[in-house]
Amino acid sequence: MNSRYGLLYLFLFALISACFGQNQTHVVKQGETITSIARAYGVDANSLMSVNNISDPQRLQVGKRLVIPSIASIEHRVIRGETLYGIARQYGIDVKTLRSVNSLSETYVLKVGDILRIPREGATIPTIPSTHLWPIAAKEVAYRSGNLGGVILIGEQSEAVKSLTTGTVISAGPYRGFGRVVVVKTAGGYSYVYGGCESLSVKNGDTVQAGTELGRLGIDAISGKPQLSLMVFLRNNPVDPATAPRA
Repeated sequence: MNSRYGLLYLFLFALISACFGQNQTHVVKQGETITSIARAYGVDANSLMSVNNISDPQRLQVGKRLVIPSIASIEHRVIRGETLYGIARQYGIDVKTLRSVNSLSETYVLKVGDILRIPREGATIPTIPSTHLWPIAAKEVAYRSGNLGGVILIGEQSEAVKSLTTGTVISAGPYRGFGRVVVVKTAGGYSYVYGGCESLSVKNGDTVQAGTELGRLGIDAISGKPQLSLMVFLRNNPVDPATAPRA
């Protein structure tokens, strides 16, 4: 395997595995409870107890290693005009749960740019308008099924795939199941993963601007459609591509 492509494979494998591939573990510290640990990881307390075969939450031992359910939450980046009530309603959860998962007080005021964790269990993932700013002129937009997250964008074969942000290309090449992939990292620490290109227009180390062509869209081997897989991560945590920063 070409060394450059090997590095891309290892990078994406590590990134995806860190986020979704394996369950996290947590060592119980003095003063922690099932409720506080569940809240910290954005999981349901009953699910946490079930996974670890705990019947009595009051008998939690310091030093015990707990397995954290792997599909914990998705992230929502607050934009101007949003409220906790509106965000909770958007995802079909109650405000109390949203506050609890994010350890927010009753008096906390949301700020533009805040990252909120949305518990996947019980949440309704909203539909995304195709008129949103995307890397291609998307005809259809849908969230990916399964654990990996991200969105699928349907476009035209060989149309330009454009960067959503300014950043540095940290990996470019083929990755199994995603065609040719470009990973752009921004100064703010976000990693944008563009998968499904038939050819690439950039290479590792290139600096790109919002609107820079990264490659050309290819045909997905399974769906038979020209489709782009877009995933966004911040410090190894998945971010909703619909609300991730642009430019």
